[in-house]
Amino acid sequence: MAKQTFTSGQTLLASQMTDLQTNDFNWSVSTQTANYTLQAADKGTREVMNMSSAGTVTVPNNTFNAGDVVWLHSIGSGAITVTAGTGLTLNSSAGTAPTLAQWEGGVVYFTSASAAIFFRGGSKSTLSVDYLLVGGGGGGGRRDTVRGAGGGAGGFKTGSAIIGKTTYTVVVGAGGSGGATSSAAGQSGTASGFINTANGGGGGGGLRGNNGASGGGAVFSTETAGTGISGEGNAGGVGDATGNHCGGGGGAGGTGGTGGATPSTGGAGGAASTNDYTGSTISYSGGGGGGSSSTGGTAGTNAGNGGSNANGSNANANRGGGGGGDGTTGGSGGNGGSGEVVIRALISDVAGLTITTTGSPTTNYPTGANGYVYWQYTATGTITLA
Repeated sequence: MAKQTFTSGQTLLASQMTDLQTNDFNWSVSTQTANYTLQAADKGTREVMNMSSAGTVTVPNNTFNAGDVVWLHSIGSGAITVTAGTGLTLNSSAGTAPTLAQWEGGVVYFTSASAAIFFRGGSKSTLSVDYLLVGGGGGGGRRDTVRGAGGGAGGFKTGSAIIGKTTYTVVVGAGGSGGATSSAAGQSGTASGFINTANGGGGGGGLRGNNGASGGGAVFSTETAGTGISGEGNAGGVGDATGNHCGGGGGAGGTGGTGGATPSTGGAGGAASTNDYTGSTISYSGGGGGGSSSTGGTAGTNAGNGGSNANGSNANANRGGGGGGDGTTGGSGGNGGSGEVVIRALISDVAGLTITTTGSPTTNYPTGANGYVYWQYTATGTITLA
């Protein structure tokens, strides 16, 4: 209902009083589907903008009086800019041309016929996100008199959350070093985290495998391979009876392979898992191959191959793979790969929020109504919503 004007001595009907009371609780609403200039009749009403592309609401000069108020709301996907008409001064906390994202609103309050203030209300305070967490992979093992086993992969975990206006720490786990001293197991990787945690992979055995998100392999068939964590990875494999063909580390997509004297190969690393939150399909958290005096075990994708009568290979950085086991009798296991964290949100949901980061994540804003924006962390940092 528009603002009413009454004359001295006028008698108000009951229906008019009811209308006035109703308007106090439920203002009249007009919906606009194109660029719009406020009219004098809009005072005391709500103007709802429903536009699928960017648009404007113009606040004109010499149309309203001091104390007049107009509510503005945006329900369309197009961003709405509130602009001052010629001769009018418009101020707000967001500058002289504030914008409204979908589901945002605010009040235009006139301090005079030629000056107004826009007070924002109903702004977004949360954001729905998906996340990928990849822990650091475990290093491959070494054993002096025989060979070393493959390292277990870092944890692979996806999830969803609703985050608010605050700062969140994003931790990227480190890969474990390969065993390089007498009969040393590879070091386990460390966890990655954001809202949730993906654990580090277990180090490959200098004898038995370490437990982790995925377990490290064991040197002999009589020893125990490391166990994995349900929902993050799998167990490692064991070697043969001689210890010359060692077990592979577990991966997010499968258990580590068993080393065997026939054929004379180290156990394969457990299979990796894939994720496409960056728009490209990437393999993460493969297990390291077991070392062998003959043919080292083949690693899971982006992890380290077992040494073929040579040192174990390092896993690729930021893919969470396990390091390859040592294939000599005095060399070294390969290093596990560091982890990664990817956070994504629908680009339409990001509108109206200010998002800042540290840690130099790769950020991409693709186009399209259903596109996602993502932040790909290869080092520890933060993400802040405001």
